[in-house]
Formats: sequence, C-alpha cells, structure tokens
Amino acid sequence: MLELLKDTRKHLMTGVSYMIPFVVAGGVLLALSVMLSGTPSVPEGGILKDIWDIGIGGMSLFVPIMAGFIAFSMADRPGIAPGAIGGYLASQIGAGFLGGIIAGLLAGIVVFYLKKIKVPNVMRSVMPIFIIPLVGTLIVGGLMVWIIGTPIAGMMEAMTEWLKGMGTGNKVILGLILGAMIAFDMGGPVNKVAYGFGVALIGEGIITVMGPIGVAICVPPLGLALATFLAPKKYTVEERESGKAAIIMGLIGITEGAIPFAAADPIRVIPSLVVGSAAGSVTAMLLNVGNNAPWGGWIVLPVVDNVLGYIVATVVGVVITAVMVNLLKKPVEETLVDDSEDLDELDISFE
Repeated sequence: MLELLKDTRKHLMTGVSYMIPFVVAGGVLLALSVMLSGTPSVPEGGILKDIWDIGIGGMSLFVPIMAGFIAFSMADRPGIAPGAIGGYLASQIGAGFLGGIIAGLLAGIVVFYLKKIKVPNVMRSVMPIFIIPLVGTLIVGGLMVWIIGTPIAGMMEAMTEWLKGMGTGNKVILGLILGAMIAFDMGGPVNKVAYGFGVALIGEGIITVMGPIGVAICVPPLGLALATFLAPKKYTVEERESGKAAIIMGLIGITEGAIPFAAADPIRVIPSLVVGSAAGSVTAMLLNVGNNAPWGGWIVLPVVDNVLGYIVATVVGVVITAVMVNLLKKPVEETLVDDSEDLDELDISFE
C-alpha cells in the first residue's frame, strides 16, 4: 500500500493531464455563453443556451476523466472503468473534484490488489477486460454511494443550518467563513452550501452577502493565473496554459478554473485559495459591497453596489492567493512537464 501511494503526486499529475482539456474546453464555452448573453446568468434559449449545454458536457466529464486516469496511473487499463465510474458517482453525490480524487485513488488501490489474485490460466485473458473492471467498479461504486455519499449529504445539511443560524451580524467572521467555503472545493458541496446561502439571501433583499461571495468565486482562478505569470518555473507547461484560460473563467465567475492546479497539488494550492478568497470576501464585507445577481466574477459589475469596492476586494484576494501559493510551491521538475501532445514525458505505459 505505501509503495503504491508513494507516487501519489505522479498519479494525480497523470489524472490532471488528461482532465485539463475538459476543464478548459467546458469552462471557456460556459464563460463564452454567459459573456455573449450580456447578463450574469445561464442563457435561457437559443444558440447561447446550446453553447452553455456543450460546456456543461465538458465540465461534467472532467471529474470522471481525472479519477479514471488517476486509477490508470496506479493500475493500468483495468483501473480506468472503476476510477471513471467512481468519479462520476462522486459528481452525482455532490462530492466534487475532491471526491473524484478519492474515487481515483480507491479504484487504483482496489484494482492493483485485484490484479494480484491468482487465477487459473483459462481465466487470465478475461481478468483485465471483464472480471477486474466489474468487481473493481462494484467495490469502488459501493464505497462512493453507501459509505461516502451519506456523510456528505449530512454535512451539507448541517452546514446550511449553521450558516442560517449565524445571520449577517458579524461581518468579518461571516466573510471569512463564506470566502473559505467558496474556495475550499471549488464547486463541490462546501462551495455549494455557501453559494446557496448567498442566493437565498438575495431573495430576502439582502445583497451584501452575495457581494463577498461573488468576489470569492473569482479569486481562485484569477489568483492562480497571476501566480503562473509571476513564477512560471513553478508550474508545468500545461498549468501555464491553464492559467491563461483561468483568466477568462475567473472574470466570468467559474471557480472551477482553479481545479487543475488544486488537483495536482492540493496541499499547497487549496490553503492558498482559501486564504485569498477569505481575504477578498472580508474586504468586500468591510466595504459593504452588494451583488444583485446570483453569480460571481466581474461579469456582475453592472449590478454590483460599490463597484470600486468589488474590484479592490478581488485584487486583494487575487494578490494574496498568488503570493502565498508561489511561496509554498517549489520549481517543478522538468521530468513532470509535458511539452508534447501525447504525454510521453509522463512515462505512462499503455500496456
């Protein structure tokens, strides 16, 4: 087990390498549809709604793809199906990309040990294409649905009630909590609870909570985009390219633009995102920034109360994120950098 997990970073990088095109294609199409619609909301119909749906297709696939290729890195081709299906279930139960990482690692471990089972010669040919994917998928899928899913649902309900109980009395504490929650899993269950809380308050006429949330939503992708420009040697070629796409996604309010970075190096990246988004959110709270739209990023500026405060709060969060993550990160080893289009540098075997 320890021998298998010692290369966890390599496994994560493999999953991220295959995931990045899905995040970029899906995220940019989502951003494009919203930007062209001129309103900070999902287009209601026509070709822009079609573009949105295509983008959703890409964003829906990136967690299963990441999980499948994490498992592939650990256990070769028999791990792809259990990993990808586990990643899909992680998305369905609301576990987000962190759930996808767990699913991929679980699938890799399960399949790795299933491959070690001694079977008669007559069964060897069907093991990698039938028995192992079938049994591996059942085990991983069962763990995701029956073991992991229930605690996540309970956690979301408890967090929602906790936030409702806090109210809007203490602005600094509420801003810290909401900003940290938005950045923690970038579209996962914790993020959705904070976002849903802000949207619900808009319906009650309270817009000074959605303002800080709107800032926190765009800080992670913009902060990491800035980080890649400030210290390019600390990021792979793929990450630097993702940083360019993250600018568009951040401005348009798609936090998932930061996921490729967080999935590849969660220990350093996620704390930086949490601190930066919390700082931006608190700044917006103190500046009494309001947001009339259930959205984030700079696309909502036309419906923001105190536009200058919104921009200042965003800049504060972005700079703190970029500086912190670059202080924590070390220059990448060029052996992990993929300069080609076929991922040869990752030393992945397809046999």
